[in-house]
Amino acid sequence: MMSDASDHPHSNACVVVLAAGAGTRMKSKRPKILHSLGGRPLIDHCITTAAQATGNVPIVVVGHDAEAVRAAIGERAVFASQAELLGTGHALMQAEAYAADAPQVVVTYGDMPLLRPETLRQLIALRERHGAAITMLTLTSDNPRGFGRVIRDAQGERVLAIIEEIACTPAQLAIRELNAGAYCFDGRWLWGALKRIRPNPQKGEYFLTDLIEIAVADGREVRALVTDDRDECIGINTRVDLADAERALRRRINRRHMLNGVTITDPETTYIEEGVEIGVDTVILPNTHLVGHTRIGSDCLIGPNSYIVESQIGDRVHIVQSMIEHARVEDDVHIGPFSHLRPGAHVGAGAHVGNFAEIKNSTLGAGSHMGHFSYLGDAIVGAHVNIGAGTITCNFDGVKKNRTIIGDHAFIGSDTMLVAPVTVGERARTGAGAVVTKDVPAATLAVGVPARVIRKLEA
Repeated sequence: MMSDASDHPHSNACVVVLAAGAGTRMKSKRPKILHSLGGRPLIDHCITTAAQATGNVPIVVVGHDAEAVRAAIGERAVFASQAELLGTGHALMQAEAYAADAPQVVVTYGDMPLLRPETLRQLIALRERHGAAITMLTLTSDNPRGFGRVIRDAQGERVLAIIEEIACTPAQLAIRELNAGAYCFDGRWLWGALKRIRPNPQKGEYFLTDLIEIAVADGREVRALVTDDRDECIGINTRVDLADAERALRRRINRRHMLNGVTITDPETTYIEEGVEIGVDTVILPNTHLVGHTRIGSDCLIGPNSYIVESQIGDRVHIVQSMIEHARVEDDVHIGPFSHLRPGAHVGAGAHVGNFAEIKNSTLGAGSHMGHFSYLGDAIVGAHVNIGAGTITCNFDGVKKNRTIIGDHAFIGSDTMLVAPVTVGERARTGAGAVVTKDVPAATLAVGVPARVIRKLEA
């Protein structure tokens, strides 16, 4: 299906993603293409690649558990339905109504999430250059992974056939060039040729690869784009394959960040999802996870053993063995070790969050210091405040959450309990072990259980 992408160099091509199979080898109740890779469903990777390659909305052929797949993709694709799962050729036939007018039709599979847009664009360009009926992606590898073998002519230029592994002779099994499973077809030739595929005698299925021999019989060229990038051609059939793809994706992402000026001391134990941004001269230490649309600034030190989810981190921030989720951290902050910023946490510039501290739906102001074993929940803490070790905002009264407000330059003594709703004024102080149940005016000292104001403080 063509969209308004006329300024894209390959806008005359559409991409059909074949995603109807059940994926029984995954041994799962969930459709194979909805299993997660790098924090996103497999099919999401395929759709993104397809859209970037041509600028057009891709067509996804669905079958098994189609409603779940449609719900996961939403409006990012057009759907064709394969009611009977009669093979890859039959699956592509279902897309004719949506792609019949496309001069070029690219076909990929929903279980090949690591294909790159650049590769699909190269397939399109190769077909245009030779006027071929088909261009296809092939892989040279000693590990066949069940792929079909590529049969070439005597000169080694043109492809003559694809032999599925199950039908290969011993000599054909020794061929190292494999059919990776991505194609670009001449759209004017494709749909008529599809109708000439005959079902396989053993399985009763229509194999897409039979189009190679049909093109050769028509006197049309079939050309191959050869890659040695095994990672890009990983197809997911089992959870072992899924783990293999995770490692490959992690290598790809980590390499990109390192080339962009980020130090990753141990890429094998560093887990960064695709939507993450990291500034230059930041150092990522081992066993760190950066998840979702997280942004890390420049000159930071993150890790080891840190987990950051959907958060915004400023420049020159140190986060040591801590968890940050849906939070915002300004410049020059030090956090951890063993601290937890929960959703809604906001730490101001130059603040310090010590060991075993937790902040939830609260602001810790610029230059403030939060000691170890402390908890801030539903609190607003001003600038240059000292939160003593063991301080807790008692924000839940059994029915609802209540807010604590602490003014600038306040000093909260160790083991203070702040029973919300309560306000501690600017430059006020609480004594160690105080249980504050009433507001503490500015520049006063409150001590005891319950805390009472005992005197005014000098400026």
